[in-house]
Amino acid sequence: MSGGNSVSGDAARSARRTPRTERLRRSFSSRLTMTMALLLLAYGALVGVLGWHVAAEDEQESLQRLSHGLARHIVEHWPEITVSDRDQADRAARDALLSMLMVVNPGIQVYVLDADGRVQAYIGDPGMVQQEQVDLRPVRAFLGGAALPLRGSDPMGSGLARIFSAAMFPPRAGDSRPPGYLYIVLDGQAREAVSGQLSQGRVWQSTALVAGLGLLVTLAVGAFTLRRLTQPLHRLARRMRDYSLHTLHAAAAGHSSSPSAGDEVQAIGAAFDEMTERIESQAAREQQQASAHRETMASVAHDLRTPLTALHGHLEALAGKALAEPEQGQRVIVAALAQSDKVRRLSQQLFELAALQSSDQLLHRERFRLDELVTDAVQKFAVNGGPPPVTLAGEPPGSLELDGDLQLVERALTNLIDNALRHAPGTAPVRVSLSHDKGLARITVEDGGGGLPEEVWLRLEHGQSLRDPPLRRSSGGIGGLGLAIAQRVAALHGGSLRPLPSPDGGTRLCLALPLA
Repeated sequence: MSGGNSVSGDAARSARRTPRTERLRRSFSSRLTMTMALLLLAYGALVGVLGWHVAAEDEQESLQRLSHGLARHIVEHWPEITVSDRDQADRAARDALLSMLMVVNPGIQVYVLDADGRVQAYIGDPGMVQQEQVDLRPVRAFLGGAALPLRGSDPMGSGLARIFSAAMFPPRAGDSRPPGYLYIVLDGQAREAVSGQLSQGRVWQSTALVAGLGLLVTLAVGAFTLRRLTQPLHRLARRMRDYSLHTLHAAAAGHSSSPSAGDEVQAIGAAFDEMTERIESQAAREQQQASAHRETMASVAHDLRTPLTALHGHLEALAGKALAEPEQGQRVIVAALAQSDKVRRLSQQLFELAALQSSDQLLHRERFRLDELVTDAVQKFAVNGGPPPVTLAGEPPGSLELDGDLQLVERALTNLIDNALRHAPGTAPVRVSLSHDKGLARITVEDGGGGLPEEVWLRLEHGQSLRDPPLRRSSGGIGGLGLAIAQRVAALHGGSLRPLPSPDGGTRLCLALPLA
């Protein structure tokens, strides 16, 4: 029952999968490729940012090294720039020189600083100087030969540190402090604006093109490599999924996804969980079967010990010749035969039940008349049996043909009638009837006994086996072997053995078999 529910549950879950759900499922290799692509994009962005920063640093260092002696050269060749008196002619000459420098290289900004770093002169709009005080520490480090690049203040007030070139004016006689400094900003705002307008678009286009081509090539090579590396995983997942689908039978296979679709790792994990569950269930069933087998052997030993002990006692009485009268010897022999018959019947039933349980299909199959078989069985008991009598009840159903094992069906019917005879009190007859309905032949055996035990009734009502676990008698031993054989015969023929309500008391059992 649980296996059928599992199959139907899996089939229902598979049927509920929508096409969108199927599209959202990705294989392990595709997800790995997507992850690799994202990592490559992140790595490319990081390398691009770091490369841009390093390139900018190199460019500024190169520019500062190239223009390192610019300020010193101007101070040495145009000494009028160092003039700081108030003479109008001197100021005009200095301003002309500064204008000439700005025209030669518009990208630079030339400032004249005093000894404390304050801006004294600048060619341009005076309002553009937002920061009149220049930090002299980078200037002194530059003049002292410190490692480049060095960045100093931007009098334009941009808040950014700028690379520069600087030179100290030659000291005057009698002055302990230098008269001032020539301070040249090499990467001013004008140069920055022109550089951005000319190169930013091309840089971004080139970067995007190179990054895109590199990503496509890397993804193609990576996908091919990952596909080759994960090919054994694909094969293993396909094998495990095929095994899982095989265990679900054809009921779920029609609704399940393709063995090659979905996540291979999840498929392997799910198949492993199912395999673990099946192994644990199988181990539990084997343990239960082993326990039931031990209990069965103990019960069989108990059932055999009682008649064998009695038989041994009777044989000892005959062997000792302790019987005074011949009639006593005859009674002992009859009792011994009865005990021997119990042993024979029990051993035969155990052998037949074991043979039936070991096979899932009929070994001998033929077509025969079921109505004739039932009539012959009733007549056999009517002739050879004692009280209570066995009668054939109900209207004759006519010719009913069955495709099955004649000997097994006869054995099942004989067991049902024999069981009814042993439990029917007094002379109340055992009634056997035959009918058919919807392709099933129904053999009903009814007696006037005390009815079936509750456990036997419940097992037969729910279609549960009478042998797993075996039935226990209140007096010890196992019971219901005849009914267990009849139930197994019905199952092998595709039928069933079920109890029916009996308004007058007693037991009514229906052996249902499919007609040919």
